[in-house]
Amino acid sequence: MTPCERLTPKEIQISILVWEGLTNREIGKIVGTTEQVIKNHLRSAFDKLGVWSRLELAMYVASHGGRDWPAESERPGMAYSQAVGAD
Repeated sequence: MTPCERLTPKEIQISILVWEGLTNREIGKIVGTTEQVIKNHLRSAFDKLGVWSRLELAMYVASHGGRDWPAESERPGMAYSQAVGAD
């Protein structure tokens, strides 16, 4: 199991939004939750991916395909378009 396969769809969505340069407050408004919940998701994603900061997380996402991350074979059970909120 790759590190990405352990991320929840919400953690993937938030990670991509971090890569896009949004703040926790902006991400919270998009996701419909508080900044604290976003911080909790980020902390969990950091642990699962072995990164220490938002910058490292953004670099991880960028180096693994950016918006197209994760690869289809690494995606968790939920459809990717649902995970990132695409229509």
